[in-house]
Amino acid sequence: MKPRICRRRGPRNQCWLRFCITAVCCAAVISNMTAVEGQSTGSSSNNATVVVNIGVILDLNRTDFVGQVGLSCVEMAVSEFYDSHPDYTTRLAIATRDSQRDVVLAAASALDLIKNVQVQAILGPETSMQANFLIPLGEKAQVPIISFSASSPTLASIRSPYFFRATQKDSTQVNAIAAIVKAFGWRQAVPVYIDNAFGQGIVPSLVDSLDAVDARVPYRSAISPSATDDQIGQELYKLMTMQTRVFVVHVSPHLAARLFAKAKEVGMMSAGYVWIVTDGITDFLSSVDPSVLKSMQGVLGVKPHVPQTKEVIDFRARWKRKFRQDHPEILLDADLNSYGLWAYDATVALAMAVEKTADDNDDNIFSNVSDSSSTDLESIGVSSNGPNLARELSRTSFAGLSGDFAMEEDGELRASAYEVVNVNGNGARVVGFWTRGEGLARERMMMMMTNSSDVATTSRTVIWPGDPGAVPRGFEIPTSGKKLRIGVPVKSGFSEFVSVTTDLETNKTSVIGYSIDIFEAVVQALPYALPFEYVPYAKPNGESAGTYDDLVYQVFLGNFECMIADTTVIANRSNYVDFTLPYTESGVSMLVPVKPNGSKNAWSFLKPLTWDLWVTTFLFFLFIGFVVWALEHRISKDFRGPPSHQVGTSLWFSFSTMVFAHRENVVSNLARTVVIIWCLVVLIITQSYTASFTSLLTVQRLQPTVADMNELLRKGDFVGYQDVSFVFGLLKRLGFRDDRLVPYKNSEHCNSLFNQGKIVAAFDEVPYIKLFLAKHCSKYMMTDPTYKADGFGFVFPKGSPLVADISRAILNVTEGDKMTKIEEAWFGKKDRCPESTTSTVSSGGQLGLNSFWSLFMIAGVAAVSALCIFTVQFVYEYRKLMSPQVDDDSQSKPSFWGRLLNLLKTFDNKDLECHTFRGDRVGDQNEVRLASLNVMSPSMYSVHTEFPVDSTQTLSPSMGSSSELHDNTIAQEVAIISIDLHPDSDGEGLVATANDEITRH
Repeated sequence: MKPRICRRRGPRNQCWLRFCITAVCCAAVISNMTAVEGQSTGSSSNNATVVVNIGVILDLNRTDFVGQVGLSCVEMAVSEFYDSHPDYTTRLAIATRDSQRDVVLAAASALDLIKNVQVQAILGPETSMQANFLIPLGEKAQVPIISFSASSPTLASIRSPYFFRATQKDSTQVNAIAAIVKAFGWRQAVPVYIDNAFGQGIVPSLVDSLDAVDARVPYRSAISPSATDDQIGQELYKLMTMQTRVFVVHVSPHLAARLFAKAKEVGMMSAGYVWIVTDGITDFLSSVDPSVLKSMQGVLGVKPHVPQTKEVIDFRARWKRKFRQDHPEILLDADLNSYGLWAYDATVALAMAVEKTADDNDDNIFSNVSDSSSTDLESIGVSSNGPNLARELSRTSFAGLSGDFAMEEDGELRASAYEVVNVNGNGARVVGFWTRGEGLARERMMMMMTNSSDVATTSRTVIWPGDPGAVPRGFEIPTSGKKLRIGVPVKSGFSEFVSVTTDLETNKTSVIGYSIDIFEAVVQALPYALPFEYVPYAKPNGESAGTYDDLVYQVFLGNFECMIADTTVIANRSNYVDFTLPYTESGVSMLVPVKPNGSKNAWSFLKPLTWDLWVTTFLFFLFIGFVVWALEHRISKDFRGPPSHQVGTSLWFSFSTMVFAHRENVVSNLARTVVIIWCLVVLIITQSYTASFTSLLTVQRLQPTVADMNELLRKGDFVGYQDVSFVFGLLKRLGFRDDRLVPYKNSEHCNSLFNQGKIVAAFDEVPYIKLFLAKHCSKYMMTDPTYKADGFGFVFPKGSPLVADISRAILNVTEGDKMTKIEEAWFGKKDRCPESTTSTVSSGGQLGLNSFWSLFMIAGVAAVSALCIFTVQFVYEYRKLMSPQVDDDSQSKPSFWGRLLNLLKTFDNKDLECHTFRGDRVGDQNEVRLASLNVMSPSMYSVHTEFPVDSTQTLSPSMGSSSELHDNTIAQEVAIISIDLHPDSDGEGLVATANDEITRH
């Protein structure tokens, strides 16, 4: 019967698939029918258990270790699982098919297993290309496909609920590779991959991961699976002509052995080269020929981390014994790899899931199965237990040999850690780990490692190709390659920076200038040779081919590999190219003419201080004079006398502190404190005034004709800018109109515009203005930067590895004497012209109150505090004078103002208790006492209580009227005065004299 092909409308590739499967499946069915039926009959004879058919599709070629290792691990997993679980009611029956590295045979084998053997699940296939065909078959028949070696990320896009990947997909290891590239500071890497679905699947993820760590992919090297050694050599020679020396290899193990043998032959395993291989190669390093390892010395690689538990060690020993018994023809010392452990865990997971769905297994598990002789895709049956089995597989989790085995929601195995290995000697040794959460870290258990988690700091533990001790830079300038093409602009103005001239006789182009000399000095500072050539950016007739932005864009397009000029680092340019560190000052400033300040006149002595500082100082002189007078009036003779004398003395004392000529004696400690602090303030102000006034009279002061940019905008003046400069766009953004902007070509043109009055100011970058001022320093000045920029830098393509080295070399040059010599050669010596950079001088350099307010605050607080302390002490001492007492004559209380007047009169008197008055003549004291009899202080009584004068009767309030009391008081005082007039008399004579005086009066 003629098979029905493409009965339903569909894509042409589906029809081709059906045709191929139909053509091959007949042979496969005939060759395997007998064996399968015998196995099924024999297995079903056991009534105690339920036999569940499971298919295995692998490449069983003797040179393919993945298939052979995987099959042996599957068989051991089935045997050991049921030995440890004898009570399980299900048993897996393995039906094996050899795909022979053929996609069509793999699809035909799957169709045979599903239709004729009625397997409930398939372990395999081995490659991603085969899995791409088998996944639709499994989904159609609802048969789970479990692959432990198909790692291409593209399989995840199929999104089939019946596909489970029991291995790590390639997109998880690219993050570990990118972490290695970042740790060593490499800026570029070239993927070298096999040109099939396995190799192509990793490239997008690898490029994205490298881009995330700021590493660029300048080239992608695809090698055909059937490439000859000569073709591999041609591709390697192409890579040698490039600057990049970091290669990420993702090919099959067989192709990797040929690739590295050829790389060693052409000299690409020497010093300076970096090779990083993926887990598809590192997993088989323990099983390859020693000659292959010899050609891979210094190679880095990543591989999934498998904990070396006791179970893994014991299983490895058992597996090795079994594998040698089953395959005695293999001479190599085969070793168990990660794929074998994943195959073992995948089989265990499948056996556990089958056991959980044991109740759903029956004899007629497939429905809608047509005649067995038919191989049409449409006659394939549908497994009724498939959805349950897929659901249990997604839920299964256990501690397997490869680690924690658990499927995520999308059917992917949960990501694990990766080991970073280094090929050294006869094998690969672990030099680090990478995890998704912590990134790249060192292995702390290894005694040879330091405690650092930075690979670059412990690079001595990594063996590199050709030179074990030196970390490769990641790029080289190939000696056999072309020179670095450097684009230079052709310009007519400011040729001191870049100048391109052509000799008409020899047609030889000469490029000179400040920027050129800086670049050549930087190249000489590099630790390696950098051949280059200057290519003028000009038309055939020698004229400029465009602006600086156009030349920057040419670098972005790849027409130039560098741009050397006075190129300003700005944001919009950095979107297309990379800049080195700037080698000049930054910013856009305003250039304006200057005029004399005109501040020298008869009143120039007032200009050093602002008016508010003058007023404040004058008021403080008055205030300090008053405070000192108040503190010294009662105790110092210098501050007593008629009112006019006291006012004059106070003012004289205060203002004389300005020249420290005061001679008045200051007695009070409070007054001394105030005077000391005030003298300090006066000293600072006078010294500052002297310095400012000296500068005002001796230093020439130039004032800009324009104060600031806002004045230009307000008046609508004409301003200049350098032609073909980004400053034009900046001025428009700042608010200047196009008709007010005047371009100039060079410094002479700019000076001419100023002289003709066509512009009143010019805006340009700081280096250009300094070059202009070097020629016209006496007529112009530069204001503070109006716009911040990053200065001049060299331009390179995005991701160029030269940027970091050139930037470091720029720092070495700018910090040394060579930079100064280059500047003097092109711009002249700096001392040839005074500094013309200044700020707006509208204030004339005056000293303001803002500079001294803290000093005035300190002096004011000290003076007020001293005055308050004195007032409190004085009021407390004479507090009885302020207390309301009833007058005996008027029988009324004195008013508040009366009491206050008495207190002020007391303040105006001398303080006779002060030591300054104790040496005065007695007559003066008596005169004071007689003058103050009507307002006598209580303290005056206490002064003379030491004399045995019987004054109690006289002072008693019960004795007579107030007039009598007053007369007695006068008599008593006169007696005391008489005693003072006879100081040499004895005690009894003094008492008699006092009593006589009292009686007489």
